[in-house]
Amino acid sequence: MSGPLAFVGGREFTDGCSFDRGLVGGVGRVALLPTALAYENPRATIERARDWFGSMGVEVEELPVYRRPDALDPELAARAADAPAVYVTGGSPMHLRSVLKDSPLLDALVGAWDAGAVVAVAGEAAAVLCSHMVDSRGGAFTVGLDLVTTMTIVPRCNQWSADKWHRTVELANPELPVVGIEEATALIRSPEREWRVEGAGEVHVFLAGERVGLSALPAALNPAEGA
Repeated sequence: MSGPLAFVGGREFTDGCSFDRGLVGGVGRVALLPTALAYENPRATIERARDWFGSMGVEVEELPVYRRPDALDPELAARAADAPAVYVTGGSPMHLRSVLKDSPLLDALVGAWDAGAVVAVAGEAAAVLCSHMVDSRGGAFTVGLDLVTTMTIVPRCNQWSADKWHRTVELANPELPVVGIEEATALIRSPEREWRVEGAGEVHVFLAGERVGLSALPAALNPAEGA
């Protein structure tokens, strides 16, 4: 059975992210993937994560994957595959996509989750997993990593203007849920494929242009996972 999966709206490892304690409690170690921060001072976020999880008695292990060759390194892929919990930070979605696409590291992350590991993807990383990745610069769509095909995720939606949000909802296929996740908030799928929201803010789900509840979210993330 696959493990818990958390889509975090951003501002990870800060007050309000109360869900982290429940996600990683008992695992002892979190593998941190700061790839998206390669050009944005990743060290500061890594240290913040170590302080944050250290207060919970959880060790943070950095997976130093910043460039495409790193994602092709079998040793780093093996470390990801063996991790009981993996946390992917936000940052540059285009850089994250280019580094991880069709890589052994991405396969290792999916394999770890399939084997029961906790996986959390924060900020732009949550959007990158989707086939229909929202470009936060204008609200239109581009191509993501194709791991999540049954919905599209908009992180940090509390920072979006009403016009940009409206544009994304209007452009989306009527059958594709558009999920906006506020910062310091997580949309969590349990191993039983049930959805819940935790943290400081809200999650906004739109389908065919209308606001709907979590019950509109499909249980499966993609066709290969089954209904």
